Amino acid sequence: MFPAALTQLALTFPNIDPILIQLGPVAIRWYSLAYIGGIVLGWLYARRMVRNDRLWGGKEPVTEADLDDFILWATIGIIVGGRLGFVLFYDLPVYLDDPLRIFKTWQGGMSFHGGLIGTTIAMFAFAWRRKLPVWSLIDIVSAVVPIGLFFGRLANFINSELWGRPSDVPWAMVFPTGGDIARHPSQLYEAGLEGIVLFLVLRVCTHNLLRLRTPRFVTGIFIAGYGLARIFVEFFREPDVQLGYIYGGWLTMGMILSIPMVLLGIALVASAKRRPA
Repeated sequence: MFPAALTQLALTFPNIDPILIQLGPVAIRWYSLAYIGGIVLGWLYARRMVRNDRLWGGKEPVTEADLDDFILWATIGIIVGGRLGFVLFYDLPVYLDDPLRIFKTWQGGMSFHGGLIGTTIAMFAFAWRRKLPVWSLIDIVSAVVPIGLFFGRLANFINSELWGRPSDVPWAMVFPTGGDIARHPSQLYEAGLEGIVLFLVLRVCTHNLLRLRTPRFVTGIFIAGYGLARIFVEFFREPDVQLGYIYGGWLTMGMILSIPMVLLGIALVASAKRRPA
């Protein structure tokens, strides 16, 4: 427990109502808007990329019409995969006792790693159905994912969830759901690293290094970059209460799921080959 004096010096949490608008039984939440905003802005950014012939060194392998049709597939993959990932990776016993709780998404509980798996399945299925080069589609999606991650982590902050470990840093905060303890605002760390920094790195890869011409390269950078950012932030983020620390008082489920991502990302970058013009 940190001294009371340090708690008093902590920054004041901006107590924003998680519900933006309440219309009778219907509630419009910031968390839902984060998903919608991330998907829509990512779709618009992806359309701009496929319109830019310079990025591809010739005709783009995926068209704007393809992206227009894929957005529904991506949305289903994100929501279904994210929910099932949380159930399987983080709180399976609870959902086995009450399976109907799986459908109560308004109570929270989404996993990025599950959403990644769900979206990947959707991309492979859509590319197979349309006879598209699957790695070019995945590269496009990888370049836009940080937009959604940024808004999602801001929504976590507004919801006062996924907060960090106790801390005495000057920017520590006392979260309404985190007890009378000053904590790292780890949601903002993730928004900065997984959202802003990773987006800029991928922007350099796509627009300056022209790596969309090399299928798998952008995807590899995204996967490895997210894995490294997540592992770093896990040292400041409070582990899920139902899991705690898994090994030696420092390893968390987030780290366990992210380490293979780093290795896979490195393998994809190393094996990427330039696409014929």
